[in-house]
Amino acid sequence: MVRLGLLIDITKCSGCHNCFLACRDEYYGNDYSPYSAPQPLEGQQWMQIKEIERGEYPRPKLDYIPLPCLHCEEAPCMAAATDGAVYRREDGIVLIDPVKAKGQRAIVGSCPYRVVFWNQELEIPQKCTLCAHLLDKGEKEPRCVEACPTGALVFGDLDDPNSAVAKLAAEKDLEVYHPEYGTSPRVRYIGIPKRFIAGEVVRDDMRGECAEGVRVTLEGPGGVRETYSDSYGDFEFEGLEKNTTYTLRVELAGYVPQTFEVVTNKDVVLGEIVLTRA
Repeated sequence: MVRLGLLIDITKCSGCHNCFLACRDEYYGNDYSPYSAPQPLEGQQWMQIKEIERGEYPRPKLDYIPLPCLHCEEAPCMAAATDGAVYRREDGIVLIDPVKAKGQRAIVGSCPYRVVFWNQELEIPQKCTLCAHLLDKGEKEPRCVEACPTGALVFGDLDDPNSAVAKLAAEKDLEVYHPEYGTSPRVRYIGIPKRFIAGEVVRDDMRGECAEGVRVTLEGPGGVRETYSDSYGDFEFEGLEKNTTYTLRVELAGYVPQTFEVVTNKDVVLGEIVLTRA
């Protein structure tokens, strides 16, 4: 039996919106009953692009999270629907029946990810179908995946060890978007943005030169991580837990080491860390 899945690598997403545009092109004004009714021009984004701003001057970051329907194993929309208006296929795709769902606005409010939309004119809830109408005709992937220029979206049979999606799942640490919702989504992510700590090392007696190769260690949950300042004197630790205390230590032979206690209630940009001669 086929077990379809979509993996989204956020580290590869450039925020180009090609996936959104391909989805809109496929569904706007097109009736694919019984899979889906026509998507209206306004008010619906079956593939959203969430912009996540992180850090602060001089180290701001901007990440993008493509967000379709996550086709959950424990789908709240299925629980909210009546008369089988929302159902899961054997391959795992969750669909809304455009006939049975008429008038069932509660389906929209049941989704904690806010990826189900209300079509006011047709009085039905609508969402991403993973292009089930195309897959059933023999297409290998949804339009959003086909249109992605960076390879951030990978689709296929998770139970086929030779598929690209299964190989990627075996190689990478997959993450759940908002695991606290407890929905067991079939769409998984790589590189969901977390906290980071960054800084710049400067030597007090050599301010005109970049402090490259300075050892920086970070101790916290999971043990000790180590890095070295780059050719600009900069360093960074990514993928840190929220609201967690870390101990950061900056060391260079011949200089007085510096130690900081850092709490990641937000991304931490330490700015200049000045090392003085021992």
